[in-house]
Amino acid sequence: MTRVLVTGAGGLAGVNFVRALRASSKEYYIAGTDYNKYHILYPDVDARYLTPRHSDRTFITRVAEIARKERVDFLHPQPSSEAYVVSAKREKVPCRVFLPPASVMRVGQDKLLSEKRLKADGIPVAKTVPIAGKADIRAAFSKLGKPLWARARHGAGGRLSLLCADPEEARLWIELWVKRGGVGYDEFIIQEYLPGRNVAWDSIWKDGKLVTSYSRERLEYPFRHISPSGITGTPSVSRTIHDPRLNEVGQRGVRAIDPNPNGAYSVDVKESADGTPCITEVDSGKFHSTMPLWGYIAVKHLGMPEYANLADLYVRLGMGEDLRDAPPKTDLLPDGYYLLRDMDVGAYLWREDDGSKQKVL
Repeated sequence: MTRVLVTGAGGLAGVNFVRALRASSKEYYIAGTDYNKYHILYPDVDARYLTPRHSDRTFITRVAEIARKERVDFLHPQPSSEAYVVSAKREKVPCRVFLPPASVMRVGQDKLLSEKRLKADGIPVAKTVPIAGKADIRAAFSKLGKPLWARARHGAGGRLSLLCADPEEARLWIELWVKRGGVGYDEFIIQEYLPGRNVAWDSIWKDGKLVTSYSRERLEYPFRHISPSGITGTPSVSRTIHDPRLNEVGQRGVRAIDPNPNGAYSVDVKESADGTPCITEVDSGKFHSTMPLWGYIAVKHLGMPEYANLADLYVRLGMGEDLRDAPPKTDLLPDGYYLLRDMDVGAYLWREDDGSKQKVL
């Protein structure tokens, strides 16, 4: 039996990751951590613990202490913020991890640094202007036109983002957050508005080689009517898609950030007005919140081989297991399935072409 510790297990992605491991034919002992005393009650774990937030200097000490107590074989830090800390301090963790180096994750978690790296490799990106003060905001609109996104360099879930109609709106938005404290002007970037599809390309790599990947389009977000940006992190409606252009740009993007990829890499893509896929983010070492859920659906509801359970595949690769069957490198999931999910209503798999629907959670 493999003993796994999942940090951030009480968040949506953590709950999905644990659920997917429970769907495996392999038996797992799972311990979970979270800093929220309510959220830690959600996941189906064998043992649950509270930890400080990732920014607390005792966080890694506490995680290592739990790993030793639970005789953990493999650690999966689900939130990218916690994954970065674990990667940077991996020598203190008494078990296996399957993460990129912290130097790679630092670039992937900084939208400005990653944009520069991608652009240097000739990969289409959203044009980006760094902000140091009010003059830069005006200059960005003069250079890129309008509307434009004002957004934070770091963080997930559309953190501090707003589509702004003019420089004054962007200035007021940025100054609101600077006034509230905790961020400075230099935490913000101004980014080109891309009106096309909003797509995620999720992938798993091993020793520099792509193991498998799939693409999905985000169609709706929960509570978008009360979010200033209309984006709330995880989609309430998404659908699987096949597009060779996404497979190409996703692989190029990951290799631009990490020449020797290992682990999970999530790429965010927005299409330009002419349909060109432009990368807005390459987050290394990260499972998007529905990535393990899609793997769970693949084996539990679509009858796919066990390698389609992405959380299980990730742990097996991280533990150094050899795969009996190799998954397809791209388009792992069949095209045209919609995942519908929202608070208190469960989750459903739906096909538009024949109207079929099945409850998955």
